[in-house]
Amino acid sequence: QVRLVESGGGLVQAGGSLRLSCAASGRTFSSSAMAWFRQAPGKEREFVAAISWSGGRTYYADSVKGRFTISRDNAKNTVYLQMNSLKPEDTAAYYCAARGQGLNVNHRVYDYWGQGTQVTVSS
Repeated sequence: QVRLVESGGGLVQAGGSLRLSCAASGRTFSSSAMAWFRQAPGKEREFVAAISWSGGRTYYADSVKGRFTISRDNAKNTVYLQMNSLKPEDTAAYYCAARGQGLNVNHRVYDYWGQGTQVTVSS
């Protein structure tokens, strides 16, 4: 079992930065691939970024590539999403997710989810 709690969301102006954190509990965190997804009102859940259990592999959605960075600290059981050059279209609830296998862009294959943290980017 893995329990996930996101934090770090908020209101920021376009061009600004935020750093999201996802604190995990459970002894399987260090062997889990982790990902961030987001969901805006009326839209489907969208892949943002993923990282392998070791941190050696990462993958990003084209819409955030070059602006967002996913990382993890297995000693702290935490995964991060550094978001720079934020745009109004990045506004959404951001969710952290974990799975016991390799990283994947499909939200349906993730086993554990956090409650989400809201990111709002004003123009």
